[in-house]
Amino acid sequence: MTNFIFLSPNFPENYWHFCRELKNNGINVLGIGDAPYDQLTQELKDSLNVYYKVNSLENYDEVYKAVEYFRDNFGKIDWLESNNEYWLERDARLRTDFNINSGFKNEDIPRIKYKSNMKAYYAKAGIPTAKYHLVNDWDSCMAFIREVGYPVIVKPDNGVGASSTYKLNSEDEVGYFFATKNPSIQYIMEQYIYAEVNSYDAIIDSHGNPIFEIGNVTPMSIMDIVNNNDNSIFYILNKLPDDTRNMGRATVKSFGVRSRFVHFEFFRLLKDYPGLGNKGQLIGLEVNMRPCGGISPDMMNFSQSTDVYKIWADMITYDSSLKGIGETAYCAFAGRRDGKNFILSNERIMEKYGANMKMAGRVADVLSGAMGNQMFIATFATKEQMDNFYNDVLACW
Repeated sequence: MTNFIFLSPNFPENYWHFCRELKNNGINVLGIGDAPYDQLTQELKDSLNVYYKVNSLENYDEVYKAVEYFRDNFGKIDWLESNNEYWLERDARLRTDFNINSGFKNEDIPRIKYKSNMKAYYAKAGIPTAKYHLVNDWDSCMAFIREVGYPVIVKPDNGVGASSTYKLNSEDEVGYFFATKNPSIQYIMEQYIYAEVNSYDAIIDSHGNPIFEIGNVTPMSIMDIVNNNDNSIFYILNKLPDDTRNMGRATVKSFGVRSRFVHFEFFRLLKDYPGLGNKGQLIGLEVNMRPCGGISPDMMNFSQSTDVYKIWADMITYDSSLKGIGETAYCAFAGRRDGKNFILSNERIMEKYGANMKMAGRVADVLSGAMGNQMFIATFATKEQMDNFYNDVLACW
C-alpha cells in the first residue's frame, strides 16, 4: 500500500477533500497536525487512516519524530505534502531527511520560493518580468528608483501572500520603510506594474504535462486589500485563455514541475511598458508550487463542473485521471469587509442571487486580511451577470 503523509490536513478546512480522495483510491493516508483529534471534523477523521498530533507544527523535531513513527510502523513513505505555501520548506526538508523522492527537496527551494530567483526561470521560458533590485543600502535603492520611477513595490524575497508588502510613492515613504523594516528579512524591490493578476492553475503529472487547467483573475491588488482593509474580489474564468495556457505550460517546463497542483501568477498589463509588453499582454509575476489557497479548489469545481480533489488524487495514484469537466461558468468570490455601510444587506444578497449562490458565510480570521470577513461565492453564465453581482455586493452608501 502507498503511504502518503498529509501535513496539516485540517487547514484550510476544505483540505480534507484531498485526503478523502486519496483514501478512496486505496492510499494509506497518514495525517500530522497540531490540532487535538477531538477538534477535527468528522469528515477529516473519516478521510485519514491514522492521525499523529504534535504540540506544534513549527517544531521540526516533533514533526520529524511523527514521520519517523509512520515510517517505522507502516514502511517506506512514498509521498509527503501539505499543499500549503506556509509549509513548503518544511515539506522539502522532511522529504530530504527521509529520502522521499516524490516532491521538491531542500536544493529546490531557492528557485521555487525566492522571488528574485524565479526571474531567471521565467526568462528561460522567454517570459518577461518586472525589473527588480534586492534591497541592501539606501543609495543603490534610490538609483534603482531613478531608473524605474515611483511607485515601487517592496516585499520579502521569500514571502507568503501579500504579507509585509508595500507600495512606496515617495522618498519619504522609502525612508520610513528603511527605518521600520525587519532587519532579518531580505526584501526585493520591483517596478510597479499597472495590471490585473491572471493565474494559471493546473494539476501536472509526473512527465510535466497538465491533466487539468484553469485560471482566475484578481482585478484588485491583494496588497491594497490587505493594507487598505478593503473588500476582496476574484473569479475563476469559465475558460482558460490561450495566452495564459501557453505561458503556464512554458513555466511548468522551465521550473521542472512534476506531480503537483500549481498556481502560477501573471500580470496582464493595463498599459504599455516599452521593452516589457503592451497593454493586454501577460508578463511573469511569481510561481506557487501548491493549489491556489483557501476555497479556490471548490470554486474551480463550481466553475468547471468537476472535482479537482479527485483529479489531484488520481494524479498521485495513477499519474492520470478520467475525471473530466462539464458545463462551465464564471465563479465569483466577493469578500465584504466588516464596518462598511453596504446598500444591500447580506440577507438581500442571498435573496437576489440565491439561484447562483454556491457558498456564503464568514471568512476565518486568519484568512480575512486578504479575503474580507463575509464571503459570497456564486456562478454566472456571462461576465456581464457577474459584474452586476459585484456591483450589488460591493455598493456602499
